[in-house]
Amino acid sequence: MANVETLGSLERRVSMKLPANDIEKQIDERLKKLARNVRMPGFRPGKVPLKLVAQTYGPQVRSEVMSDAVQKAFTDAVREANLRVAGYPRFEKKEGSDAEALEFSATFEVYPEVRIGDLGAVTIERPQVAVDDAAVAKTIEILRKQRMKFVRAARPAKAGDRATVDFDGTIDGQPFQGGAAKDFAFSIGEGRMLPEFDAAVPGMSPGDAKTFEVTFPEDYHGKEVAGKKASFSLTLKKLEEPQLPEVDADFARSLGIADGDLEKMRAEIRNNVERETAKRVESKVKGQVLDALLDKTPLELPKSLIQMEAQQLVQRAAADLQARGIKPEQMPPLDPAAFESTAKRRVALGLIIGELARTENLQPKPAEVRAVVEAEAATYESPAEVVKWFYMQPQRLQEMEGVALEANVVKWVLSKAKVVEKPTPFDDLMGSNA
Repeated sequence: MANVETLGSLERRVSMKLPANDIEKQIDERLKKLARNVRMPGFRPGKVPLKLVAQTYGPQVRSEVMSDAVQKAFTDAVREANLRVAGYPRFEKKEGSDAEALEFSATFEVYPEVRIGDLGAVTIERPQVAVDDAAVAKTIEILRKQRMKFVRAARPAKAGDRATVDFDGTIDGQPFQGGAAKDFAFSIGEGRMLPEFDAAVPGMSPGDAKTFEVTFPEDYHGKEVAGKKASFSLTLKKLEEPQLPEVDADFARSLGIADGDLEKMRAEIRNNVERETAKRVESKVKGQVLDALLDKTPLELPKSLIQMEAQQLVQRAAADLQARGIKPEQMPPLDPAAFESTAKRRVALGLIIGELARTENLQPKPAEVRAVVEAEAATYESPAEVVKWFYMQPQRLQEMEGVALEANVVKWVLSKAKVVEKPTPFDDLMGSNA
């Protein structure tokens, strides 16, 4: 017997009464079943007195029976009321229950009703990008820079060189923490050093020394020196200039072209750039689609789901930091509140996509999931092996099913919205990587 109360737009409370006789009967049955197999010193299996079994295991069995009974009553109540529970309910026992019944309540949130708004007035811009010879050439230059070497320079230093220096700094004639270093290397003009350092080294040759002043910014990360003026003495010990590899057979072989054929290399690069361009276009379109769905589907989100999602984001961030070599004791505190905005977006999209999957029959078919897996595997050296790996990893395969579902949702939205082709420069699409 249960009663459902509405506490808010999404919050509900179910009050339940459990007959005390039924509870005691279940406890007695479980203890008798336990007595048939329990082992205790001085007794043969199955011969332990029931009273002794009850003394030893009674509290645990009572707790288990009560938990199971409350959970069953709650499940029956929400099923009868046709409620979809979001998150986990909070159970409370009512004090002062009579001898014939034990009274409990469960407070919880329900899923909101999801109504997708009119998408007909939404405009989605699909970037049109040409992968021409210039784009391939630009990519080759990026690959050259990634394989750049530094060689000794027999001339004065200039921007772009790598300088190895010794330096000592003082403030009001006194050394300060972090103000000195030996064999310190940096690239001139890359912005890693304060501007005065970058300005001091050009024109120097190995063995030269120089003294100059540095004024630390007011917002400098080292608070003890922020806003202060320091004097530095610097000695240039080694100077190296960047050397890009030639675009030749050796360069092609370094990119995986076994016979060093430059035309094969360019064709392979073009294929890779076209694949990456298609992914960027797809990502841009998908982002607009998801934004449109959020904009056209206002929702009140269950707080419990937001909290759960934020906690999962915290765990992922911690795992990412550990993967980068940061030990747990070295990690900065991760506040779930900092992830709340992202959590809200993910929860809202999850509800909207789930509703579309149900009402529009957008759940991906096995062939669609397979296509997503194969597209992901194509970026690896042995695609067939990667495909096998995905199908042997249920969690990874589930992620691919999610990607396939999102792709179906995007297609569905594009069939409703207005799609316009937007000519886009290659550099604009690729951003800083171009």
